[in-house]
Amino acid sequence: MAPVIETESLTKSYGAVRGIEDVTMSVAAGEVFGFLGPNGAGKTTMIRTLLDLQRATSGTARVFGLDSRRDSLAIRARLGNLPGDFTMDSKLSGHELLDYCASVRRIDGLGTAHRLAERFDANLERPAGTLSKGNRQKIGLIQALFHEPELLVLDEPTSGLDPLMQEEFLTLLGEHRDRGGTIFLSSHDLDEVQRICDRVAIIREGRLVAVEDVAQMRRRSYHRVAIEFAEPVDTSDLAQIPGVTDLRIDGRRVTFHVRGDLDAVVKAVARHTIADMELVEPTLEEMFLTYYADRETV
Repeated sequence: MAPVIETESLTKSYGAVRGIEDVTMSVAAGEVFGFLGPNGAGKTTMIRTLLDLQRATSGTARVFGLDSRRDSLAIRARLGNLPGDFTMDSKLSGHELLDYCASVRRIDGLGTAHRLAERFDANLERPAGTLSKGNRQKIGLIQALFHEPELLVLDEPTSGLDPLMQEEFLTLLGEHRDRGGTIFLSSHDLDEVQRICDRVAIIREGRLVAVEDVAQMRRRSYHRVAIEFAEPVDTSDLAQIPGVTDLRIDGRRVTFHVRGDLDAVVKAVARHTIADMELVEPTLEEMFLTYYADRETV
């Protein structure tokens, strides 16, 4: 099956100002693909260039197998897009905006808009100018989702949402994926991305520097372990286990990092009486830092 998104050496420059450079990647059908980077790294430039909202300086981009420039209207008919700087006329209500979007898309009715509004607790009747940033963001999400598109392209989608709405949003993304939809999610919220994405890419100073499978990154990364024994113990056996690093002892408390299989660690500590034990999975940020540290030592 052809990729839903495919770019080759995609570049956008603004004269002497950097945008994105030589971005080559692909996103498979049914995949949730996270596009990560700090503010100013090139995430929004990438999306706008991919969707032909601004012309590429060089390189190519294809969406649904179609040329992003020549076939841009056909592409946009099949996707839902939430820009990172989503705005709407302050005098328009959410309902009026959605009516307009439906007419542009030649859709009869508002699709799933009212059901989405209930789930997001969004008010579609008040003018946008009277809404908080978070409530305007809900309207933006609804306009991206209401027509049940094949592809969602979302730039910092949870900006301004409270934690409950963030959870509801992630649930909706999971439902979209389960229906066979594809999601391209730009974010700097690492926790959000690691919970929903199959693969993640990181962009730094306009260049794509890594594309990784989240599950594989987890298997390759380390865990933080803290154990409090019932009495002081000899931890020399722990220090000899492959993958154990940063071993520290403070009385009956022992902390260390371990990479790889945990079986040997569990068997070693099981010889003693344990008062307390904590095993912490790394965050996505820590996974990336580990990844880069490994590459720098190659």
